[in-house]
Amino acid sequence: MIDTEGDCAEWDFPADPGAVRTARAVVRKQLGEWDLAPLGDVTVLLVSELVTNSLRYASGPIGVRLVRPVDPMGTLRVEVSDPLPDPPLERTAGPDDEGGRGLQLVARSARSWGTRPGRTGRTGKTVWFELALPG
Repeated sequence: MIDTEGDCAEWDFPADPGAVRTARAVVRKQLGEWDLAPLGDVTVLLVSELVTNSLRYASGPIGVRLVRPVDPMGTLRVEVSDPLPDPPLERTAGPDDEGGRGLQLVARSARSWGTRPGRTGRTGKTVWFELALPG
């Protein structure tokens, strides 16, 4: 686990299609409680993409973690974890492809993003992104 300062909220979801809707709802609610509602739409969109990606390829629980920094000029860190160790592959989707745009959305919408091995004591990987806090 990466050391972070600030408030942290995290959830684990079963690997079923309802996880996407539930993840969107709890993330939006938490951002509202932290007075970060202006980040709601983009955060929920990117979480949806990453949780959907996890559902497509992994068969275990999916973790979602939000970290709000102490510094008001900092970034909101969002992490989505699953038990599959292989990092996601960014690919170019054709105009008629139904998928393949999730990581492109993350890369274009986030201040930064990346992947790392799963948390200590867990297998798998974590895909993370950071969004600038509203000024």
